[in-house]
Amino acid sequence: MVPRYGLLTRREEAVPLKGISVALSVYEFVAGVSATLNYENEESAPVEAFFMFPIDDDSAVYSFEALVDGKTIVAELQDKMKAHTSYNDAIAQGHQAFLLEEDISSRDVFCCNVGNLQPGSKAALTLKYVQELPLDSDGALRFVLPAVLNPRYHLSRCSANSCFQMKMPVFALETLPYTLSMTTTISSQHGVRKVESNCQLTPLEYLGNDQTTAQVSLDDGHRFDRDVQLLIYYCEVHTPSVSLEIGKPKTNADSLMEENTAMVSFYPSIPEAQPPITCGEFIFLMDRSGSMQHPLSKRERSKMRIDIAKETLVLLLKSLPVGCYFNVFGFGSTYESFFQDSVRYTQHTMEEALRKITHMKADLGGTEILTPLNAIYGSPTIPGHPMQLFVFTDGEVTDTFSVIREVKSSRKQHRCFSFGIGDGVSTSLVKGIARATGGTSEFISEKNRMQTKALLALKRSLQPVVEELSLSWALPQGLCANVLSPEQSVIFRGQRLIIYAQLSGPMPSKEERGEVCLKYTLQGQSFETKVAFHLQPKSDANFIIHRLAAKSLLQIKDMGFRETPANDKKEVLKISLECGVISSHTAFIAINKDLNQPVQRPLVRRDIPRPLLMGTLASMPRGFGSGVGRAPGLGGKQKKKCMPLKETSPAMGRTRPSTHRTNLDTQQEGEVFEENHLVQLISLQKADGSWDLNEGLALVLGFSVEDLLAAFPFKNMDSTSWATVLALIWLHCNGKELQSEWDLLAKKAVAWIHINIGPAMHQLMEAAVDLLKSTVDPKSIVTS
Repeated sequence: MVPRYGLLTRREEAVPLKGISVALSVYEFVAGVSATLNYENEESAPVEAFFMFPIDDDSAVYSFEALVDGKTIVAELQDKMKAHTSYNDAIAQGHQAFLLEEDISSRDVFCCNVGNLQPGSKAALTLKYVQELPLDSDGALRFVLPAVLNPRYHLSRCSANSCFQMKMPVFALETLPYTLSMTTTISSQHGVRKVESNCQLTPLEYLGNDQTTAQVSLDDGHRFDRDVQLLIYYCEVHTPSVSLEIGKPKTNADSLMEENTAMVSFYPSIPEAQPPITCGEFIFLMDRSGSMQHPLSKRERSKMRIDIAKETLVLLLKSLPVGCYFNVFGFGSTYESFFQDSVRYTQHTMEEALRKITHMKADLGGTEILTPLNAIYGSPTIPGHPMQLFVFTDGEVTDTFSVIREVKSSRKQHRCFSFGIGDGVSTSLVKGIARATGGTSEFISEKNRMQTKALLALKRSLQPVVEELSLSWALPQGLCANVLSPEQSVIFRGQRLIIYAQLSGPMPSKEERGEVCLKYTLQGQSFETKVAFHLQPKSDANFIIHRLAAKSLLQIKDMGFRETPANDKKEVLKISLECGVISSHTAFIAINKDLNQPVQRPLVRRDIPRPLLMGTLASMPRGFGSGVGRAPGLGGKQKKKCMPLKETSPAMGRTRPSTHRTNLDTQQEGEVFEENHLVQLISLQKADGSWDLNEGLALVLGFSVEDLLAAFPFKNMDSTSWATVLALIWLHCNGKELQSEWDLLAKKAVAWIHINIGPAMHQLMEAAVDLLKSTVDPKSIVTS
């Protein structure tokens, strides 16, 4: 017998889900997923099976079908209420029925009902979806197959119909009865360079001589306790491009599916510009729920999420510009703020905030983010200081639509930069609040440093606003473009921009080409990016580009089953039903009418179990009953098959854990040592960008205070100047690998040096380089 934990399913109760197989196809910057759930009823009575699983918020689910004992039944997309009625009526009439829908509270969680599965019967349910792949700062395309569904804190207004209100059974990890297989095919004209993953892969196999197509798979029998991540590296990813897809014939005249549709991918070359003197009000909203006490990953020595968040917060505070305003909020079941209102950024307020950060713990219970948001938006604005909101969370919130609506209602007064921490984070919440305000969203996994991504967002928030965005088309006579994507009001340096448009009119000959141009201004200077393309659309039986265009519109219009305004609901239903892309107002329903056996008694309900992970029950937020654990998405779990992110390529062969533990431990200890010195140096910097010459600084530099004073060229000058120059040289010499994390505070130091040292600056720089035995060119530092 499996040990009983609350609602654990007993071993004698057969689980109808036997396995999950995923076929992933990555073409350029788009992923197509076909996931099949294989069911078998080994019991003597008909059953109704229920399964809930996460899918990325950006996914456009467009197909659902069932293969039952050799017969294929294609589902129809219907109004959600009609689909529920059809499902219940079918079951009552003795038919077999299958229902797929978004959860009523979040668009990144799906529920699947298998109704009236007869004894001995087998059913394979296949859902298909497509999504744009985000581009990381290092040039990697990121695909995530969500696997972990964290317990989500119940808002007071959470619907009783939500999947999250149901107490699902859980299994011990090693006895979970279903597995996952996944095969990935990658195609790109840019050339496939390498693939990295957090799970064990087969060797990367090229399917041609030009390395533009490759294939890789998860190891056989894979079970997992984390989201499956693939990082795909092309030889060149920053080239703008246009993909044109032929429309679907015999559709309504005003349907999105009828016309040829283009997907335009831009990488604007936005130069780095000097920020204004006053840079705004910075609000940091930090998750302090119990789950933040978990490690970021399964790797040995992985830090706790709350500790990484605290280090990141220190770095952000140190990097703020002089003259701005700031405040820090922590939230869980309740919330706390460092200051009653935002305060001006000074040495005194920064030190007070740093003292409070040292005492921060993941001790505030659940994840009730709505209340602190209300408090933040209800505070008086500071004239001349637009608000920049930074939200850090592991995303365990139930009713994401209510949160997104609240953020969207205040979009004119702020931008939101959001960060999802660890596996199981709500992509709907993290992406939704950023999208609603023109900010950006980032996800922190075991490969990523939160500090790097947070500082990138801070740099974006400090950049001057790009203005006068416009899109122009140069097309042959008779052909016109109608942009489908929502109007773009904000773009950031180093960010990809994807636009969808319909091309109406007769298509010209193969030789003719079109051109699209993105124009914008920055601090009064005009810029533009052009891309030319062939005007011969390609056919695609799945209409991938059309579906993605529909999804981009649904993400703006669809605010949830209860939250969408009546006028928008009508348009959401129209787009969803015409394009076959599921929304919060629609559901897929498939009915097998060949089975017409009256049900003699109530169907036996079988809820597909979740793995029970170590520490899950102890860390559950309030509102969850016994037996609710982390849920798998499209797959099962087994710790022994998961690995830290590794690279796979034909030359490397199958990746395996390193057996040289002693050398590896030594290397890690060295890296931690250097990182700790960097953290210590950053913590010593003052709000104005300078450093004091004290024991802490001397320890980082590897000297005594007396030695540093003895090497000081100007004995009658304030030692702060000498300390600041030394710290700056040390950063450039020893922290090169993490420069993206400290270059903002280094710029503050350079500005302080220019103002306070004057003609002696170059002599001090040369003396510091000589003392620290550095090869850094001091001129490049003070002019950067």
